[in-house]
Amino acid sequence: MTSVRINSLLAVLLVLAGAQAGLRAETKAEQVEGPDFKEVYDLIRAHLAGMSEGQLNQAAVSALVSGLAPKVSLVTKATVSGVAGDTPLVLKSSVFDGDILYVRVGRVGDGLAKAISAACSKPGTTNQLKGVALDLRYAGGDDYAAAAAAADLFVKKEQPLLNWGNGMVRSKEKTDAIALPVAVLVNRQTAGAAEALAAAMRETGAGLVLGSKTAGQAMVAQEFPLKNGDRLRIATAPVQLGDGSALSEQGVKPDIVVAVSPEDERAYYADAFKVTDRPNLQASVGGPATGPGNGTNRVVRRPRFNEAELVRERREGVSEADLTALRAPEPEKPMVRDPALARALDLLRGLALVRQGRS
Repeated sequence: MTSVRINSLLAVLLVLAGAQAGLRAETKAEQVEGPDFKEVYDLIRAHLAGMSEGQLNQAAVSALVSGLAPKVSLVTKATVSGVAGDTPLVLKSSVFDGDILYVRVGRVGDGLAKAISAACSKPGTTNQLKGVALDLRYAGGDDYAAAAAAADLFVKKEQPLLNWGNGMVRSKEKTDAIALPVAVLVNRQTAGAAEALAAAMRETGAGLVLGSKTAGQAMVAQEFPLKNGDRLRIATAPVQLGDGSALSEQGVKPDIVVAVSPEDERAYYADAFKVTDRPNLQASVGGPATGPGNGTNRVVRRPRFNEAELVRERREGVSEADLTALRAPEPEKPMVRDPALARALDLLRGLALVRQGRS
């Protein structure tokens, strides 16, 4: 029995299982009644050569769970041991050019709102900030209460935020909301509660979302124990935004799409100033992207001379070329090469100028 034939049979098994469970996305009018799942499974079990009952069972379970992902997933001992439950809520925070706060979220969990608030309230930054870049790339978590609390930081008035099965949670009216433009960075690894946070920020008008579509794993799920010790995680209800719309399994679509290859995005995530072997797909802040083969992200600029040096030039006849040779060239500030972050910084500065013009 060839592997192609086995895979074909398993594909048929998956489709039949989905139809039998009523999980296929089709209307009642379009629904086609297919063969009975048990009948087909029993026939395969009785006549498929070269595969034991255990192998057939394992293949059927794997194909079924995989085909219904992300609504269904298998939580094994290996999965649990591989989960970094101690991932910090905020991995890093820094200020770009003295006016844009960058906050990188590692995990959406209890205490995230407090951590973000602390980052925004660092001494010397509160009155100078013009915007916040909230980086949710590679962030996950299943604490939707924490997602709602984090979004609440940026909402001044009372309004609905999220509903994950316990009723709609609303923001609180406040005078100390973070009233700054916010750019939310996401990618295909932004999952679960991090997706809900990004969507809530946009739906409330608190921020714009940049990057690529998210993972599509924001849903209310319940785990059921299996006989072998594993657990089957099944989505039992969608997560709803304040307007009543459900977060889709297709993921959160960004307002501004920034296309970056997965390998480049990982490299830029590790070092936003990194110069890759390929030119960026987006222009960097402060100038065009560096082309292939360039070995540095610092641009040498013409030195600036102080008054004493200019007087010396006139009195002693020292040329500007001689002065230049005596002084080391001053390097420019490194440019942000991360396309998504660079776009976010440009956007936030633009929004700050608009706000300043209106005031």
